[in-house]
Amino acid sequence: MGRRRDFRGEVTPRTKDGPVTALSVNVNKIALLRNQRTVGIPSVPKFARIAVDAGADGITVHPRPDERHVRRSDVRELAAMLRGAPRVEFNIEGNPFEGPFMDLVRETRPHQCTLVPDAPGQATSDHGWDLARDGARLRSVLAELRALGIRSSLFVDPDPAAPARARDAGADRVEIYTEGYARAFAEGRGDASLAPYAATAAAARAAGLGVNAGHDLNLENLRPFLRAVPGVLEVSIGHALVADALELGLAGAVRAYRERLT
Repeated sequence: MGRRRDFRGEVTPRTKDGPVTALSVNVNKIALLRNQRTVGIPSVPKFARIAVDAGADGITVHPRPDERHVRRSDVRELAAMLRGAPRVEFNIEGNPFEGPFMDLVRETRPHQCTLVPDAPGQATSDHGWDLARDGARLRSVLAELRALGIRSSLFVDPDPAAPARARDAGADRVEIYTEGYARAFAEGRGDASLAPYAATAAAARAAGLGVNAGHDLNLENLRPFLRAVPGVLEVSIGHALVADALELGLAGAVRAYRERLT
């Protein structure tokens, strides 16, 4: 499998049959484990390197203002490390209106910045942007990211009306929030839940936007999702992948997820 540089320098995995969905490994759970003690292990950069060496196309972090898992120092170390790995993308997620997030983005210049509407104390992302309400105030943030040469993505619910609003705000991509699908899949209703995801992805492509997806995707539900929602450029997976790594090792887990994407 080869890789080629596309819009704004991103790396798109390819086979002879065309593009393959890229895998970005979220290392927040590695940082959360490290933070339980003061001895510095596991090392976030070390495990990111293992993921990259095993075939990950990108590394994702989601620093919160309270640094309860990934710390700002981790983001800086990862940015420096990945500058020496040109085929690997660095994706920073966060709320641009909370804490020092945008200062960190300006400093580290990731390949992609995924904007999410998380509140400071929120345990994890649980909804997308209300772009009818928030699109106008996101416009200046998205314009700054474009000026910095950083690809932007907006976290959205599976709503076919969202991509046009994301385009009007100035986004390059949308990331479709997939927890609802993952929950339905676990309850045996996965197929019945997929229509709004496919419609949202189709609306994004029609609007000229790239499509990412993420949240609670795992080894069981990932391939059915991608078969029903064609054209997904990237999935960001952390919690399930790190849990699988307890059985498979991190490199083995990355390889298992890569296999689901081909």
